[in-house]
Amino acid sequence: MIKVLIVDDSALMRRLLTSVFEAAGNFTIRQARNGKEAVDENRIFKPDVVTLDINMPEMDGITALSLIMAERPVPVVMVSSLTEKGALATFEALNLGAVDYITKPGGTISLSIDEIKAELLVKVRGAVGARVKGAGTKGLAQRLREEREKTPPPRPVAIRRNVASDGLVIIGVSTGGPSTLEGILPLLPADFPWPVLVDQHMPAAFTRPFAERMNTLCHLTVVEASQPVPIEPGTVYIGKGGADMVLGQRGGKLIVLAKPENKTFLWHPSVELLGRSVLEYYDPARVIAVMLTGMGYDGADAFAEIKKRGGRTIAESEQSAVVFGMPAELISRGGASIVLPVEKIAAQIQTWVGC
Repeated sequence: MIKVLIVDDSALMRRLLTSVFEAAGNFTIRQARNGKEAVDENRIFKPDVVTLDINMPEMDGITALSLIMAERPVPVVMVSSLTEKGALATFEALNLGAVDYITKPGGTISLSIDEIKAELLVKVRGAVGARVKGAGTKGLAQRLREEREKTPPPRPVAIRRNVASDGLVIIGVSTGGPSTLEGILPLLPADFPWPVLVDQHMPAAFTRPFAERMNTLCHLTVVEASQPVPIEPGTVYIGKGGADMVLGQRGGKLIVLAKPENKTFLWHPSVELLGRSVLEYYDPARVIAVMLTGMGYDGADAFAEIKKRGGRTIAESEQSAVVFGMPAELISRGGASIVLPVEKIAAQIQTWVGC
């Protein structure tokens, strides 16, 4: 049985979430009305997973999360509103150690709970085996600084042939992605010569605040790919939530587009669709494809095909992945040129690009 602690100040929301788990079976449920009760129940009930609301009286979700991670780290799935404020609070929670989030249904909650039921069950079950960052865990940036001060980093795998100056990096990522990307993209130098396309599974209201946040952390320019724009070197394009990022051509120039979600694919922005699109417009030998933490298999087939046609691919290792699903699927298909922990990925990309 999976022990789940539901934390929400709304009695209706607690009751509806409980009904979802009870109907699914294999769950033992306990409830808390605010952050203070959540901290106490985490100690007493010892849940396998916590679903945690952000806005609550007496103690909010962010404060409760920091105390939970300090006392008894446990996989936490945040329950967030679909607003910019909700997005920013969610990113803060992910940095504190939450492994994932779901968005609250809009409108009449009792009528909309079915919209998130399947997602809730998938994410809570997936969180059970997730890697949890407790309060004693050093941040990636701090660990990288300490490693550089001690000894030079291990030499990345050498380039086996010349790489054209007009190549492309694509990244697919899901659960645990925001904090993982913060361990890669800010390490790319300001003169990095290739565009970078990132598909992070995220709702539409979240990707613009996420791109803006990453833009403050990176040497490169980071933008949400919300409208057709030419692909420029040294720019990171974040796929718009609620859409699929693909390549196209206009006036003889390559552009990046946000197309309506293709219902053939399960996850969005679709990593698989992005990878197939890249194969249409780029010589695979000029492509580096990076598969990071996440549940499912999105992008595994396309990235394996990129490698088969002469491209280079990186799969994040189980050692660092919050959820090893997507990288494991790529590896199982023979699609990984190399498997690396997150702290070595940026250096490997730079070595292959030759910068």
